[in-house]
Amino acid sequence: MTTTPATARERYLQPEYTRLLAAARRSLERTGGSLDGTISVSAPTDAEREALIGLTGTYRPPGTAKITVRLADLDAAIRTATGATLAGLLTQAGGPLRNRPAERAALQNARTQLLTQAESSPLHARHAWYRAWLSGVAADGTLTTLINKGDTSALARAVRVLEHLDARSADTPPLMLPALAETVTGDTKALNHGRGPLPGLVLRALAQAHSVPLPSTAEERRELWDAFDVIVDDLASRVLVLNLPAHGQGLGEWLTGAAAYGTPFHITLHQLVTLPITVSLPIVYACENPAVLRRAAQELGPDSPPLICAEGRPSTAFHRLTRTITDGGGTLHYHGDFDWPGIDMTNQLISRHNARPWTMTAADYRTGIAQDDHIPLRGKPHPTPWDPELADTMKHANRALYEEAVADTLLDNLTASRAET
Repeated sequence: MTTTPATARERYLQPEYTRLLAAARRSLERTGGSLDGTISVSAPTDAEREALIGLTGTYRPPGTAKITVRLADLDAAIRTATGATLAGLLTQAGGPLRNRPAERAALQNARTQLLTQAESSPLHARHAWYRAWLSGVAADGTLTTLINKGDTSALARAVRVLEHLDARSADTPPLMLPALAETVTGDTKALNHGRGPLPGLVLRALAQAHSVPLPSTAEERRELWDAFDVIVDDLASRVLVLNLPAHGQGLGEWLTGAAAYGTPFHITLHQLVTLPITVSLPIVYACENPAVLRRAAQELGPDSPPLICAEGRPSTAFHRLTRTITDGGGTLHYHGDFDWPGIDMTNQLISRHNARPWTMTAADYRTGIAQDDHIPLRGKPHPTPWDPELADTMKHANRALYEEAVADTLLDNLTASRAET
């Protein structure tokens, strides 16, 4: 019976040729289709050995450890028997062959184009954090993943978001996240968490710029956006105050009423935007931990000097209220934790609002750590230009001193301040 090309092709697709053809596919895909090399089948079964004897015309005895075949010979044998090339047979058996060298070249070309475009941003020359972010995205596989998934526009859109935020001045009103997304991308939901790679790319850059870990919770994401005056939720962004009388309908009246009773009051960013106030106070004290404000309310009540609380990292509501205070001629006296994040926040408030550190000298630190045991300092050290000795003392002692541990000292200071007015 005459063997037709079709039946010959079916023969090569039988199990005894499976490993041989798999090795051939790997070789052709790795080299971009080259037939110059050889392939092998190790520990061949009797059926594989006999099939390869028939293919090559060379006898191999039972027990042969490995049979090697030149790809060119395999291609020629298949052409003779089936009229198809080796590549054609492999395509029929398992789908199109990949050209890995061409894929690598295309990937590298796409990477180069995207990085060149991102490096052309003015941010690249101005900010070390931007260069570090871009280098990280290129090095850890993120860029390759974007290309392989067809999301090549995500990096360019992330750069445009960062450029837009960088161009905003300190006096620019806070921006709602949907408004930012629409301005830059045309889609109000483009920066929502889980909406493709764009939000993650931007937050990764903002975390790099702020020297904080990448946020992993909704609260951490909101706080990071807040740090750049972008509001995810203007009801969630808030600041806690005590005895802060103000002028203005609604919010101003509420604050003045609360101050008369020494009652703590939470102000949301929504209230600050929709019910604007003016504050005419020469000094407003500020703390980081609400435990300090709570004690001031309990122990001093209406007699406590005006006090606002960041409740951790200052929110956009905190910054907006502080600008209102300074615009009215007031000065913020700030106390935070004696740890490196607390020192960093103090520096930021000095730079942003011309705040004055409040009981945050090296002497205050030494007095505090002498009273109790404290955990070791963590994180990157920061300078203390208002008292250079403080940073050196903290490095030497290597102990964190949290605000609630010095609450007695702060309350004594508030009491004394009140008596002087």
